[in-house]
Amino acid sequence: MDSGTELASFGNASISRRSGLSVEQILANPALHGVIRRQAQTMLASYKADPRLGSVFATQQRWLMAHAGLSLTFRREGPEHRAETTAARIFELVERYGIASRNTADTFLKELLHYKIILPAPDSGDKRVRPVMPSESALIVLNNWIVTHLKTLDGLDGGQRCVTYWSDLGGLSRIQPLIADNLLSAPEVRQPEQTFSLFTWLNNGGVVMDWLFGGIDPADATADRIPTGVLSIGDFAEFLKLSRTHLDRKFREAERLGSLGWKGRRGRSMMWVSKDFLDEYMTAQAVKLAIVDAAYEKCFGPDA
Repeated sequence: MDSGTELASFGNASISRRSGLSVEQILANPALHGVIRRQAQTMLASYKADPRLGSVFATQQRWLMAHAGLSLTFRREGPEHRAETTAARIFELVERYGIASRNTADTFLKELLHYKIILPAPDSGDKRVRPVMPSESALIVLNNWIVTHLKTLDGLDGGQRCVTYWSDLGGLSRIQPLIADNLLSAPEVRQPEQTFSLFTWLNNGGVVMDWLFGGIDPADATADRIPTGVLSIGDFAEFLKLSRTHLDRKFREAERLGSLGWKGRRGRSMMWVSKDFLDEYMTAQAVKLAIVDAAYEKCFGPDA
């Protein structure tokens, strides 16, 4: 870390940041609920467009493993020669940060290879090494994820991050490793607590929460019980190809915590979420946005 870098702290984690928006500034911004609602709707639309690819960024564990592997790939593209991105190197990074077991990471990589989300890289000449690389479609999804979050940040302060990012052809390879480093090293990201953690580790749990919070009217955000617009768990379970029983179990756990419920008959009326659950979601988004903004400032800010 150079002398011009400050530390922006949230909870037990710290991120390297030169300037830009802090978690506290993001949470205090009156535009937050509106821009996060649009972000959730964008992420949900992305999932609908390609569920298989979208699922990589829709589950906490898979999302972090994907960022870990991509960071190795993009660092290899830098000016210094680095070793190929291999399963062994990805496993080491995943285990270092306690994201998943080696077996879970191995299963995930095999799935990505099977569906051609990642591809075998050109032969390195060493038959013991089997490098991999992201497919073009995977890079498009990653790029859209970054652009979506830059748009959210621009919506908070009227910035021009997206314009600057799009104007730099090498922007993706420079910003992604910085985002990954801080996502992987932030305890709040790796180990979410309370109700948020019930869904974030669920298969496509990120889509479930985008579904819940993407339907909230910002004008209702201060109520104790906030209407979501959600009426049917069964329809959504079918859309996600999730077990209705398993999804319903998660909702019942959240109900016991007082985090959500129904205005009338359970499963036959509009669902509400508690103010505390909404605050957890907003805080998680603010942490992630501060990390993305920190990486943006380091790549494209005035001191870059």
